[in-house]
Amino acid sequence: MSRYAAKQTYDQTAVLRIMGAAVLAVRLVIGWIYWGGGTRRFIYAPQKLNPHAHSWMANKLQGGMPGAVLGVGHIVSAILHNPTLVYWLLVLVSAVELVSGLGLILGALTRLNATLSIGLSVSLMLLFGWQGATCIDEWTMASATFAMACTVFTTGAGLWSVDSWLMKRNPRLADTIWFRWLGSAPLTARELDGWGKSLGIVAILFSLVFYNYYRGSIFTPFHGGPVSPGKHHITLSQSTLSPDGRLKVFAYLDGGTPAVPSHVVRVTVNGPSGTMETWSGKTLEKAAKGHIHNVYIYNKFGPGLFGIKAKMGAKAWITLRPAQPVHLTAGQYTIIFQNINGKKFKTQATLS
Repeated sequence: MSRYAAKQTYDQTAVLRIMGAAVLAVRLVIGWIYWGGGTRRFIYAPQKLNPHAHSWMANKLQGGMPGAVLGVGHIVSAILHNPTLVYWLLVLVSAVELVSGLGLILGALTRLNATLSIGLSVSLMLLFGWQGATCIDEWTMASATFAMACTVFTTGAGLWSVDSWLMKRNPRLADTIWFRWLGSAPLTARELDGWGKSLGIVAILFSLVFYNYYRGSIFTPFHGGPVSPGKHHITLSQSTLSPDGRLKVFAYLDGGTPAVPSHVVRVTVNGPSGTMETWSGKTLEKAAKGHIHNVYIYNKFGPGLFGIKAKMGAKAWITLRPAQPVHLTAGQYTIIFQNINGKKFKTQATLS
């Protein structure tokens, strides 16, 4: 080997050691983020993977559906109709978090585990990136872990890692293609420069484009988002009225925080001659019992202390019967749902 080649090898090794030391904190932190998520579900809070528990993760999955982007909401909706698929999907995602987190902490197959964490960050952004009542918490987590994983992928694990130990024991390993792209084998200067710049551009675009979509303030003025993360919103549709005053309406809680349920405290039917029927409080709760057909078995609409309550992402057909016999005539009718905060949601009804 020429003195020039030897010098180049020495410089490359020194640079890689420096980069590995520089990103050590990043690698350990992102590893603990995912390791912590996996261990919570498998060890410390296993009820999150218990379909019969209140904290079952399927509820969170459904809660992200209203603001999901790029068609992910439709995919989640289809998955939610298959409880077995939901269970194994959540177990698989939790296992990926556990394995990739541990791999990053140890620096074992580092680029493979960094790639897995990039995939987890993208999934988090597409499904939950809109959530966060005071700030977009999930966007922050997804953006930060995406950039951290891109950095670790570029540099590899560095000196203090299982990958480095393996290369010391078997130097030829660094020359294999699979270890170059799955482990931490040194990249050439050209590859290092190319991957660093490319992933840097992708990371900043990933963060800014989604931030602008969820809140603006970059390419457009600030806005509250296509889906509000703080104020509950109910979309009403496909409503019908029978001549005897029976109301049937499809309701979808498609906005607000998943931290607390939404409470509908009053339902009103307005017609050509004014208010035709009103349900409120205990009257509404009683009328709703046994007359709500939920689309999903997780987050639901149901009778509550103040009338009807619903958790984020709930969809249901709601049928309400008048307390006293009525006879409705042809005309334009408006259905109004009012929540506990006084906000009203309206739809037009046809007389069937």
